[in-house]
Amino acid sequence: MAEHKKKKEKNFLVQGSILAIAGVITKLIGAVYRIPLMNIVGDEGMGYYNVAFSIYTVALTLTSYSLPLAVSKLVSARVATGQYKNAYKVFKGAMTFALIGGGFVALLIFFGAGFIASNIMHMDMSVYALRILAPCILVVAFLGVFRGFFQGIGSMVPTAFSQVIEQIVNAVASIAGAYFLLQMGKGIAKAKSNGSYGPAYAAAGGTVGTIAGAFCAMVFVALIFMAYKKILKRQMRRDRGHKKESYKRIYKILFLTIAPVILSATVYNISDFIDNAMFSNIMAAQGFKKSEYASLLGMFGGQYSTLINVPLSVSTALAASLIPSLVATIQTGNRRQVHNKINMVTRFNMILAIPCAAGFIVLGKPILDLLFFTQDNTKAALMLQMGAISVVFFCLSTVTNSVLQGLDDMMTPVKNAAISLAIHIAALFLMLVVFKWNIYAVVLSKIVFSGAICILNAHALRERIGYVQEQKKTFLIPTLAALIMSVVTIVIHLLVELFIGEIAATIIALLVAVLSYGAALVLLGGVTEEEILGLPKGATLVTLLRKVHLIRGEYR
Repeated sequence: MAEHKKKKEKNFLVQGSILAIAGVITKLIGAVYRIPLMNIVGDEGMGYYNVAFSIYTVALTLTSYSLPLAVSKLVSARVATGQYKNAYKVFKGAMTFALIGGGFVALLIFFGAGFIASNIMHMDMSVYALRILAPCILVVAFLGVFRGFFQGIGSMVPTAFSQVIEQIVNAVASIAGAYFLLQMGKGIAKAKSNGSYGPAYAAAGGTVGTIAGAFCAMVFVALIFMAYKKILKRQMRRDRGHKKESYKRIYKILFLTIAPVILSATVYNISDFIDNAMFSNIMAAQGFKKSEYASLLGMFGGQYSTLINVPLSVSTALAASLIPSLVATIQTGNRRQVHNKINMVTRFNMILAIPCAAGFIVLGKPILDLLFFTQDNTKAALMLQMGAISVVFFCLSTVTNSVLQGLDDMMTPVKNAAISLAIHIAALFLMLVVFKWNIYAVVLSKIVFSGAICILNAHALRERIGYVQEQKKTFLIPTLAALIMSVVTIVIHLLVELFIGEIAATIIALLVAVLSYGAALVLLGGVTEEEILGLPKGATLVTLLRKVHLIRGEYR
């Protein structure tokens, strides 16, 4: 029995790691393709691009972002008790929801793009990018249902592979689209004597990849589902569950699950939309030109957000893998096991998030110069250093949100996110209007927002299940290891830059940062041998650590 439990725990970690690795790969591809994309589009174009995406993100939140989580949660609960017929009904019901909800919002955004861009965002040239993004809302809704189903049966592989496919296609199509539409925009700019048409059309071209990538990913998971359907049919034939849920009941449960998740995600993700709208309107009122504040938003969304989102993608992946596993554990009624799962995922998040934040502080400018070598990264680097701590808060809040949703406490994340959003808006307004901190106000207000959610969610978990996060291995040791890493990295970067050059210094410093942090973490007792063995290729890693005498004693 104990051996079976260990296998399940290992599989949970492996599946989470697969999704996390895919998340890192997609973000790295995203960071790489952003370099030529930014070169083509420019800061002004990236401003239009990011404004369109902030609206698109809100639309996805209302229709699609909730679907993988909700479907995985409902499917997992039924699969855990052998109710395969009911699990399949959940899938079909979710597809209907995706069609109706995704289709309606896609049409609304497409035909309302002009009004939204001009009257709400105060950036009328973003309308072209927004119209191209609109049909993608429906595609992503279907994609979300497929991914949620596979996550619900405990397989993260289809989601992981589809994410990589989506990003590769996105990268190629975005660059090609931006280049060709830029040429078209330049012609229109000459004819209309308005230089903004070039960047605006280039931004629209950059969004072509989004819909192309999502469509290819959807086709991929649909084909996987068709292949898996044979196994599912056999499982449904063996289904001896007496409780046959009607579609009416399925739709009701689906709605009751999706609605709070949508509310929570909407409040959680709408901050980008509000930030862009407030920043654009306040900067316009303060006398700044449209091209000026569009460029600042371009830096924020292009350089800053690209790097910040890399560790966040890992956190999101680990949180996504936690939900089905947590739901299945709750069915057993074992509170201690529930606590252990929450602790494990939170620890792994912090082990990754804390050194990332430290790395952004000490190597922010060199990393940006390495990736975005055609841009002046001075302002973006300062943003990255100021906002680095938000990585820790956002990663922590992502996990705690997922935990509360997994515990069927769907409204608490909504309430906590709403309170945090109100604090965030007040802080942003104060920083923009009173202190006039420009784009840095947006960065600092993100820290306020994410920090507030963490505090409120921690209190909710304590009240709900008596859970208090372990401090030493979760926060203290990773922080000490990150400090050691920072000192070593700074010294190495300075020395190598002095003798070889900046590019080599940054690459070598990053490698040294990873190695020094890992070594410090093991030596300080931040991870155990057993925990390392639970990771993919864990045995190989343990053998390597033994060879360099970072782990001593007998094999466990």
